[in-house]
Amino acid sequence: MARALPHVGDMSRTVLRISGADRESFLHGLLTRDVPEYGLGYAALLTPQGKYLADFLTFRDDDAFYLDVDADLVQGVAQRLAMYRLRAKVDIAASDLKPSRSISALPDTMRDPRPGMGFRSYDGALEAALDWDAIRVENLVPEAGRELIPNESFILEMGFERLGGVDFKKGCFVGQEIVARMKHKTELRKGLARVHGDGLVEGTEITAGGKPAGRIHTVSGDRALAYLRFDRVEGMEAGGVAVSLDARG
Repeated sequence: MARALPHVGDMSRTVLRISGADRESFLHGLLTRDVPEYGLGYAALLTPQGKYLADFLTFRDDDAFYLDVDADLVQGVAQRLAMYRLRAKVDIAASDLKPSRSISALPDTMRDPRPGMGFRSYDGALEAALDWDAIRVENLVPEAGRELIPNESFILEMGFERLGGVDFKKGCFVGQEIVARMKHKTELRKGLARVHGDGLVEGTEITAGGKPAGRIHTVSGDRALAYLRFDRVEGMEAGGVAVSLDARG
């Protein structure tokens, strides 16, 4: 059994350590992208129905693989991994690593593979006092608990292909059949977008012609990330505020 997992680090992130002889094959069958040999990777864990459970920055050393995960999700992730472990020779535990981030490269940092998201360190030493919401909105990068909703979100609608968070050539992973089916659709009808409007409020429903069209998520100034129906992007409003589409994720 995995031991209790504390919240560590200045970013409300926890780093899980996955060790044991079967660690590579174990994670290969679960994550949407394998842990890279060098540097940071990005991947997700899905339900069998293809819905988002958690996303990770991933890396490895000679002895273990590491999953940098939102602290609010880590207990559920550890329980899910333990459920899948069965007879695999794998140990799942919290590490003592403390994630921090910077927009610039510094010694002992690794580049975040998502666009615009800077660099990570795992000694807790980097400067984190930047407007990361503005950076995410600019680069259309979703965040756990805001745009990414466990047991609800679909990762292709949230831009994971563009973010490098899914590999369609790696073979099977949990939820892979649903993701592949969505990949081969002609076009996604819903998804992450950046919108513009004065006085946008996070959580506000977006309508178009009186019909539901989406919802406002992270707000930065007069722009925001939103989940939209792409067939209803004309004449949008949210809480009486006119909303226009800036970019799709």
